[in-house]
Amino acid sequence: MTDDSPVNLTEKEYSIIDMLQSLGLPRTEATAIVCLKDCRELRSLHIELVSGLRQPEVSVAMRPLRDRGWVDERSEKKNKGKGRPVKYYQLTVPFPQIVQVLEDEFLKGNTEKIIALRRLRELEIVFQN
Repeated sequence: MTDDSPVNLTEKEYSIIDMLQSLGLPRTEATAIVCLKDCRELRSLHIELVSGLRQPEVSVAMRPLRDRGWVDERSEKKNKGKGRPVKYYQLTVPFPQIVQVLEDEFLKGNTEKIIALRRLRELEIVFQN
């Protein structure tokens, strides 16, 4: 755990989670990003405690975030050597860059829909004649 670790999510952070979800991110991924956005590195357990996510939800949320290159994971063996290693996560890109990627994806998706709507209108005119 780092010194800049959050203790509780604020109302502002819950709003950010809601906005990320409205852009298509699953709740668990949005929550994980918000937990990590202002920290150097957090233990999985700390993310669970702050966010209310369960351990499997944290693990599942991190997989697509790692695949996108947004999160790095490292494991550290426990002092006594028994049990599962402790997992640490950190964002590998700044939060504004994540927002930019989501914006680009949103605009691309909507541009394709606008083009499809225009083509439908054109086809309708062609078939009416």
